[in-house]
Amino acid sequence: MASFITPTILKIFLIISLFQICLGVRKLSEVVEEQPQLLKYHNGPLLSGPITVNLIWYGKFKPSERAIISDFVTSLSSNPSSPSLKAQPTVAQWWRTTEKYYHLASKKSSLSLSLGKQILDEHYSLGKSLKKKQIVELASKGDQKYAINVVLTASDVAVEGFCMSRCGTHGSALTSTKGKRSSKFAYIWVGNAQTQCPGQCAWPFHQPIYGPQSPPLIAPNNNVGVDGMVINLASLFAGTVTNPFGNGYYQGPAEAPLEASSACPGIYGKGAYPGYAGNLLVDPSTGASYNAHGENGRKYLLPALYDPATSSCSTL
Repeated sequence: MASFITPTILKIFLIISLFQICLGVRKLSEVVEEQPQLLKYHNGPLLSGPITVNLIWYGKFKPSERAIISDFVTSLSSNPSSPSLKAQPTVAQWWRTTEKYYHLASKKSSLSLSLGKQILDEHYSLGKSLKKKQIVELASKGDQKYAINVVLTASDVAVEGFCMSRCGTHGSALTSTKGKRSSKFAYIWVGNAQTQCPGQCAWPFHQPIYGPQSPPLIAPNNNVGVDGMVINLASLFAGTVTNPFGNGYYQGPAEAPLEASSACPGIYGKGAYPGYAGNLLVDPSTGASYNAHGENGRKYLLPALYDPATSSCSTL
């Protein structure tokens, strides 16, 4: 456990963030003041209705690794009465915080997510060094209507800005339907940081490269890289649905906004402070730390979300 931080200091600094989003950019190492953060609604559209989540796997992932993330996506909309979800709290409970944004924007709007297609590109069709335009190209392979297309790059794929300034991004691009009026679709990219920068993009499952040092937590699915991807993906999902096109809910400048998760960096449980993720559940058989139960007996560690009803960071 890191050294003691006084309450006074906590009021000044929220935490040193290892995972910041900047309209789609999951930024690294930024200090955020701890004060009530009102995420202003900029009157743009939110994603609503039935939305499918398509997963584009770029590079080599084991079937067991793909299952960790696909089970997480399925868990977002799990029925609380499902026999496989007897244990609480659940991923779906965590996700319900995003519904509060919809209630503020329009009482008629709602959102439901479901797992869609899974597209495998195991032969690195665009090489092992990708730029933003190639991420968009990969994202375009999924259905572009009523969808979020998620590009997941393997641990041996270098992506522009990865590890240096970001762990993932979300954004939007124009549809490529010929002969029809173009519209926008939302996409996410997350990289596997297992070998490239686990101290930046897989904390708290790996020792941080700077800041307060404490022993890393045991990953709930015994995979530091993919469990780290789940954390980043969860944050980016929240940012995507509440600020999909850059004019939804955010605070600060449009080119560097705070969103639903990036307003609460580094917080996973109550009592979190720099270098300490907070009070978490621990699996007695494996010693793994987690805060949410998912489908198929999965356990996940999910970041705090900003709760617009209480103007505070909400954890499970």
